[in-house]
Amino acid sequence: MNNGLNAPSDPTVQPVPASVVETVDAADTTLSNPKWAVVALGANLGNRLETLQGAIDALGDTPGLRVKAVSPVYETEPWGVEPGSQPSYLNAVVALKTTLPPSSLLERGHAIEEAFDRVREERWGPRTIDVDIVSYADVVSDDPVLTLPHPRAHQRAFVLAPWNDVDPEAQIPGRGPVAALLAGIGLAGVTPRPDLELRLPE
Repeated sequence: MNNGLNAPSDPTVQPVPASVVETVDAADTTLSNPKWAVVALGANLGNRLETLQGAIDALGDTPGLRVKAVSPVYETEPWGVEPGSQPSYLNAVVALKTTLPPSSLLERGHAIEEAFDRVREERWGPRTIDVDIVSYADVVSDDPVLTLPHPRAHQRAFVLAPWNDVDPEAQIPGRGPVAALLAGIGLAGVTPRPDLELRLPE
């Protein structure tokens, strides 16, 4: 039985010119060149720690994405609301390498939020999970759909503190070293929770 192994090649199938392949590859530089990205997670409804871990595991299940580091957990007073009007947040930061472009990473973040029943009814409202792309390589973009780096990350200790734990050498493009930014604003309202632990996806 031949199984077609020695059959003549189909004359209608033409090889893709190398120039076309190069053009396609150049159009998506992340195709074979993973980029570092930083994602901030926050939760203040339900089982907050379990939800954070679920979001990390969901990121880890994403094709083209690998979670490389998970920060310690911090507890934070809600931002932009009356004190005591909402439960406190648990916050963490994840460093990852991905071949996904920023837009696809954003879509994945929104899908994870929806999977955990995130409701977007009010700004600064309570949420089961918040998945924010803080930075993506050295990309600087003022696209209103996804501004990079995150426009308020440099002001938020609940992002800077766990990010500094994961990568003490980190920089926010256009803003400077994370460690210096954190030193400038301090840890008021942000409490380390060494009794709580998140893990890398299995």
